[in-house]
Amino acid sequence: MEIEILAIYLSPDHDFRGHHGNPRGNNPILHPDSVECVAGQGLVGDRYFGYKDDYKGQITFFDEAVHLAAQDALNCYDTPPEAYRRNILTRGIDLNTLIDTTFRIGDATFKGSQECAPCYWMDEAFCPGMEEFLKGRGGLRARILTGGTLTKGPAHLEIKSS
Repeated sequence: MEIEILAIYLSPDHDFRGHHGNPRGNNPILHPDSVECVAGQGLVGDRYFGYKDDYKGQITFFDEAVHLAAQDALNCYDTPPEAYRRNILTRGIDLNTLIDTTFRIGDATFKGSQECAPCYWMDEAFCPGMEEFLKGRGGLRARILTGGTLTKGPAHLEIKSS
């Protein structure tokens, strides 16, 4: 299946995690053209790299179609998709179909672990109503099974198993 990696987002530290009851952080979001995926560890340069053994969110994916639908539904057009704090912005795949599925993009292999459930911070990061809108379509968390490099642009996604 042909998909497209539209953007790669990395952040060296947390804006929301660990900030409950306090203001969000203000860490930069990096926009590299490619990123190294390390099996069992995460993305080199990202805040969750080496977070903990078998972490289910070593990499996160988000669908551009959901972003566009959210903009229209909530009439919020000023916030870019990096505000969701997901790593890989894709086009061409319903990410929920990859939950509990092993798949390969380029030379890296992943196992979809669960939906990226939205939290109350989404209303601040994007606009009011976003947390509710994203329920059931908040993106995909995955484990990295085989390392490799993801690069912006057209990509081939191969489903390995369910």
